[in-house]
Amino acid sequence: MAAIHEVRVRRAYDAPEQDDGSRVLVDRLWPRGLAKTKAHLDEWCKQVAPSTELRQWYHHDPDLFEEFERRYRGELNDPERAHTLAHLRELAKTGNLTLITATKQPDISEAEVLAEMLRG
Repeated sequence: MAAIHEVRVRRAYDAPEQDDGSRVLVDRLWPRGLAKTKAHLDEWCKQVAPSTELRQWYHHDPDLFEEFERRYRGELNDPERAHTLAHLRELAKTGNLTLITATKQPDISEAEVLAEMLRG
């Protein structure tokens, strides 16, 4: 079994770094005000993002993160999301993987949940 390379989470508005590896946007919505040419993305895997209902319920409230993570992990069992998660796992086996999100608090985002799952 191939080892997982470094998986990190970064904001869409931060400049790319040389060791980012594959840069994959994991938000359902395109980052506001960010030109596609300036995003420096390799892929946009919006299929793995939380449902609109879950995203709107959560609204990045730190007090709700634990429950958000539980519900989101449940949503990742959906076949389309599970397929995309498996794709991200394959990317992480081939080199560094940077999950990109537009949220102001990436440490309590779906990107962080995904990164933890990929690292684990």
